[in-house]
Amino acid sequence: MTNRKLIHLSRRERQILDVLYRQERASAADVQANLPDPPSYSAVRAMLRILETKGLVRHEQDGARYVFLPIVKRDTAKRGALRHLVDTFFQGSATQVMAALVEMSGRELGDDELARLRRLIDDAGKDRSRS
Repeated sequence: MTNRKLIHLSRRERQILDVLYRQERASAADVQANLPDPPSYSAVRAMLRILETKGLVRHEQDGARYVFLPIVKRDTAKRGALRHLVDTFFQGSATQVMAALVEMSGRELGDDELARLRRLIDDAGKDRSRS
């Protein structure tokens, strides 16, 4: 499965995946109960089927009900969501994203965090010079 599939998630689909990541496995009723301003049960079932078609979740039979599990690791989903954010709002530029994050939290960054950012930047430069 490619990260590109993760780009096309609606807000509600992301919320459903978040419930599945937190609970590891859940029925449609469990998912519905854990969503903010939940849609109808039928709508939750439909979105779970869509996520299944996209290859992001699967289901298992548990007695008379289906239980849904995420297929994609949470870190993979995070990277896909971040890639979408960077592409959509920052023209694919990691520099623009980092600048925005530092500007937003500049007053809150401690010495340890600033040192870590410097090390990451230095390491990225070293990796580039080796290539």
